[in-house]
Amino acid sequence: MRETPTWRIPVGIFGLFAALIVYGVVIARYAPGLIGSWPVAAQTVVYLVLGLIWLLPLKRFLIWMETGSWSPPAAADPQE
Repeated sequence: MRETPTWRIPVGIFGLFAALIVYGVVIARYAPGLIGSWPVAAQTVVYLVLGLIWLLPLKRFLIWMETGSWSPPAAADPQE
């Protein structure tokens, strides 16, 4: 576990914020043109999926911000 702050945390926060803005702008720009003529129920499902899909890489990104590695640290051996 880290004891002192690292540069990854502020950089990660700004990077996450910038990526979410870009993602939102791309969705707002292109999704209505692609699915605007679909039934409301189908549009709702698409927007729900698009609203949640950005969460998929979030876990590894947060792990990187904390540890500097993209994969989770090995679990501690309970025998120790």
